[in-house]
Amino acid sequence: MKAVTVTAPGGLDRLKVVTLPEPKAPGVGEIRVRLHASSLNFHDYAVAQGFLPSADGRILMADGAGVVEAVGAEVTEFAVGDHVVSCFFPTWLDGAPPVADFSRTPGDGLDGYAREAVVTPATWFTRAPKGFTHAEAATLTTAGLTAWRALVVEGGLKAGDTVLVLGTGGVSIFALQIAKLMGATVIATSSSDRKLERVKALGADYTINYKSEPEWGVAVRRLTGGQGVDHVVETGGPGNLPQSIVAVRTGGHIGLIGTLSRQGGDLPLSLMMIKNARLQGILVGSRRQQQDFVRGIEATGLKPVIDRSFPLDQLADAFRYEESGQHLGKICLEF
Repeated sequence: MKAVTVTAPGGLDRLKVVTLPEPKAPGVGEIRVRLHASSLNFHDYAVAQGFLPSADGRILMADGAGVVEAVGAEVTEFAVGDHVVSCFFPTWLDGAPPVADFSRTPGDGLDGYAREAVVTPATWFTRAPKGFTHAEAATLTTAGLTAWRALVVEGGLKAGDTVLVLGTGGVSIFALQIAKLMGATVIATSSSDRKLERVKALGADYTINYKSEPEWGVAVRRLTGGQGVDHVVETGGPGNLPQSIVAVRTGGHIGLIGTLSRQGGDLPLSLMMIKNARLQGILVGSRRQQQDFVRGIEATGLKPVIDRSFPLDQLADAFRYEESGQHLGKICLEF
């Protein structure tokens, strides 16, 4: 089978397309999945570039979707022909987070899904939403579940809430869609007026160009009558947090998703204390939360936004496209 690996210490010019033996027959409690899609996340890019060092020759990609082609003894949850999607933390099945690193994350501490077939414990996958393509299903593992956990599981999102989403990457677009389907008002930011027009078409109620309005936290408060938003889906990190703290309402929730801004900033901690705001790190979610998310998708009809797909052997080109920042929503691999 075909697979894509990265040679240490990393770099997009060090990705290799290799041929590996087909996986063995599944053992007790295992399934064999014929993979057909993956999707790109910043975490995958960081591993590929060597920003998150991994083992030499690691098979990349945390997201994988495909079809069960064999089941081992004692597997009752899946049958041959089922469409399935992988879990980011395959050993976090339910309950409070038991993980604090990526040592058991496919595509980082373990070989991932940039390959055509895999044998894993059955609990490493969940059922994919009915009617989804493999590419659509592959967007759920990391980006989709992160947005779901930030807003629904940890944020307690409800109809009538206000949500601020930063940028137009995979997590932010999922958060926009989830919030609108649940009856929330959404404010979206971007540095591109073209992208802001597109998020309006996806349902954003208000938009802010953070290049032309660098004090966008103040702009958010103005749009909310001085109150601030109930939820901030914070994908930028330290460089954005001061404005996010300004933007959140008293008693509001900031879900800290990423550190894409790669810049520091003095945090107005006294303001955060006065507001009794909650800042919470969000690192994807559990298998149970993914199953709940799949049910939510089927109940609401949510469909992921896919910007562009690449074949497996063009993974380096897909990362370069991600690096360019031209995309809105998800970039996928289909194979």
